[in-house]
Amino acid sequence: MARNLEPACKQCRRVGEKLFLKGEKCFTPKCPVVRRAYPPGMHGQQATSRLSKYGTQLREKQKAKKMYGLMENQFRLYFARAVAKPGNTGELLLRMLEQRLDNVVYRLGFAKSRAAARQMVRHGHLTVNGQHVDIPSYQVQVQDVVAIADAKKSKERYGDLVKELERHELPDWLALDKTALTGTVQTAPSVESLQQSIKAQLVVEFYSR
Repeated sequence: MARNLEPACKQCRRVGEKLFLKGEKCFTPKCPVVRRAYPPGMHGQQATSRLSKYGTQLREKQKAKKMYGLMENQFRLYFARAVAKPGNTGELLLRMLEQRLDNVVYRLGFAKSRAAARQMVRHGHLTVNGQHVDIPSYQVQVQDVVAIADAKKSKERYGDLVKELERHELPDWLALDKTALTGTVQTAPSVESLQQSIKAQLVVEFYSR
């Protein structure tokens, strides 16, 4: 399966903002976006060119794609599904991306980044409604219960998770039982509740050229 091997921090610097790809490092002064607030490359500090309309749309699409850890064909497929549904295409696109199982695991605070959440899912650490699911792109629905599998809770990596969840900021569309390490999807995520800066309309315009 194809995957993006570009260093995570370079991806953030290229779009000019934090995509939160490195977990805790993104919240510290060591974050390269803070230390080197200019594009990567030997001419990064001298870059002064303004983006065209196409460039702005492309950057927004790239930002959304990299934030959720998707390849181009995967992202284009999500857009095609959003177009096929009635309603606001941009909102539907963001909603489907948010309801990916790996993203829900990240939003619940079970993992410090989406990449770590994806690995947890693939390694069989998660259940949905009591059934093991190892597909990161699985679409979680309203009232679904996502939990760390009982057989995995004894692992060392989950020893301090309950304490870490006390500091975690939970989206309003999710509910969390910190002691049982289970989360419930209360409602479908709304655009207002999404903790990110993606301008979905620019993504729609990019694919609608």
